[in-house]
Amino acid sequence: MAHGNPLFNEKAFQQTLTQVRPDKVMTLQGTINKTFFLLFLCVISGMFVWNNYQLVAPFLVPIVIGTFIVAMITIFCKSAAPILAPVYAIGEGIVLGTISAAYQAQYQGIVGQAIVITLLVFGLMLFLYKTGIIKVTRGFILAVTAATGAIALFYLGSLVVGLFGVQVPYFTSTSGLSIGINVGICIVAALNFAIDFHFIDTLTSQVSAPKYMEWYSAFSLMVTLVWLYMEILRLLSRSRK
Repeated sequence: MAHGNPLFNEKAFQQTLTQVRPDKVMTLQGTINKTFFLLFLCVISGMFVWNNYQLVAPFLVPIVIGTFIVAMITIFCKSAAPILAPVYAIGEGIVLGTISAAYQAQYQGIVGQAIVITLLVFGLMLFLYKTGIIKVTRGFILAVTAATGAIALFYLGSLVVGLFGVQVPYFTSTSGLSIGINVGICIVAALNFAIDFHFIDTLTSQVSAPKYMEWYSAFSLMVTLVWLYMEILRLLSRSRK
């Protein structure tokens, strides 16, 4: 679910910039509308499992794998985003609803705090991007992408060794080092928003991208939001132990 943002990169978008009809061109408003729609699906599906998360928990791994597969197909087949992005949002909502409810049962009020902080970070990054305080240069994109790629490899490596019964201390530790790594991952996740904003801005103001890129862009923004939310949730839980 983490990205670097490999979902948003110049090579990926250049592949979509073809001649399209004026009424089939990606717009900023269309992207915003679809982002809210995907978030709505995610929230609704999350609320659906909230009070029954213990029943869903045994099936969480297959749901996570299925959601991941849908995300991968969407990344490599962007034209399918109008269909697959909503499917991803529903699946992600079920996963987040289950995990969030489990955290809430252990730490009262933690989910609300994580949601508020995630939205505040999103708003702050949008402000920093729009005011030009953060400038998305090629160097910035490369640095953030490299950092996110390293984090993705860390997640993947942890998953692989976990299959052999080896537990990575980071995910359970409350040490200063684990908290520091957690904060660093949150910062990298937040910086991905600037890349998201930059490419959406480019696609809607400088080129004529096909309409389905609205769904793909909304999907990509949601991936970043989910990643940041999960890391903030983990960070808050560490502060309560």
